Amino acid sequence: MKKKRNPLGRRKFLERSAVLATAPLALSWQDAATPSGSAAGKKRLAMVGTGSRGTGMWGRSLVEDYGDQVEFVALCDANQKRAAYAKKYLNIDVPLYQASDFVKMILETKPDSVIVTTTDCFHAKYVKLALEHGCDVICEKPLVTNAQQGQEILDAEKRSGKKITTTFNARFGTSSEEIKKVLSSGVLGRIISAEFQEYLDISHGASYFRRWHGKKQYSGSLLVHKASHHFDQMNWWLDADPEMVNAFGQVAFYGKNNAFRSTHCRSCAFSSDCQFYWDITKEQRQMDLYVACEKEDGYVRDGCVWDNDIDTYDSMTTEIKYKNGVLLNYSLNAFMPYEGQQIAFNGELGRFDIRIYHRQPWEVDYTAEYRLTENFKETKTWTTTSGAGEHGGSDKKLKDLIFLKDRPDPMQQLADSRAGVMSSLIGIAAYTSIETGKPVAIDDLIEFPLVWDW
Repeated sequence: MKKKRNPLGRRKFLERSAVLATAPLALSWQDAATPSGSAAGKKRLAMVGTGSRGTGMWGRSLVEDYGDQVEFVALCDANQKRAAYAKKYLNIDVPLYQASDFVKMILETKPDSVIVTTTDCFHAKYVKLALEHGCDVICEKPLVTNAQQGQEILDAEKRSGKKITTTFNARFGTSSEEIKKVLSSGVLGRIISAEFQEYLDISHGASYFRRWHGKKQYSGSLLVHKASHHFDQMNWWLDADPEMVNAFGQVAFYGKNNAFRSTHCRSCAFSSDCQFYWDITKEQRQMDLYVACEKEDGYVRDGCVWDNDIDTYDSMTTEIKYKNGVLLNYSLNAFMPYEGQQIAFNGELGRFDIRIYHRQPWEVDYTAEYRLTENFKETKTWTTTSGAGEHGGSDKKLKDLIFLKDRPDPMQQLADSRAGVMSSLIGIAAYTSIETGKPVAIDDLIEFPLVWDW
């Protein structure tokens, strides 16, 4: 067991983080001197990882919608052909850097913040380097894929005085906000237990197993890559920290569970027989971003979902005990005929049921339905629809909070390093439990939270 530092409670951590944010050591980009050649008042950005998420959610949309607030000064990727495509796709004139020249990029272009959208297992490497060289970090989830990475970036953040923002856009969904409001109202009294069931359909679910996500060494499994969203939401909804995790998982549908397989769809002799055949040639952006760049690094975007090397669980269930006594039962299945979530909270004064629809074979005019049943009272039901834009409008709300000045955050939706590491640790504890057959204590994984020395 690790030797613990003096514990610092969740609320005290947030209070000290707020103080830290105003300290001279952690000047915000608005307060910093404008580097030579930079447009006055604009936040200087560099990006490492120029794949689909980077160039889409954190690339073109920032150039087109936040051009008055930000400017890109550099792009970095291990695949220079993909970086060149990203430069053209974003329509920006910036230097390109190899991943091995990441520090050189920071020293030469002097970004205020680095956006990290690489393969998951490399997030921590670039987060740590960016912090150590004076940059704030905006990092896609999951923040880390193993506990050691979490310890290293928390320590680096503490030493540097810079700030990590973890981009949990799921907090900003209409249904997520609605759940937070109901729980915060106290209508259920003390929460005793909760349930979260995630259904990924045979389109979305299968897509993970065509990509690097299907290999645990790159993604930490879906318990880290995908479920970190859900674990973060639950941590945020409950305003509580996880304590103990017990889990079961298996590759029961994809991978070895088929009679035939190939390396990737384009070369497959079984294309006419496979229901999961995907013709990437019909999607020009995928062709430009990935197929045209394959020879640079060998990454194949339309990989076979029946690859024998797939070891990311497609069926998993996790039990989580929180420090405030709440018991959570979480499950994820990635091969369902429809997509969505079923969530529930059991309180001393009643039960709150939520059914969220994404894609389904039946028609509904709403994306979420709610049922609040108070003990000895009638049931109340209502529905909400998602907003316009990517991920139901949540992406824009997240980016507004990050990039627009003086935006209020009354629900504390913007996630920091603590939230990012804590959500990852649940997934890390879960896959560790699966591998060892034993429950895992969160406090045994990391010296967390840290005690600040000032």
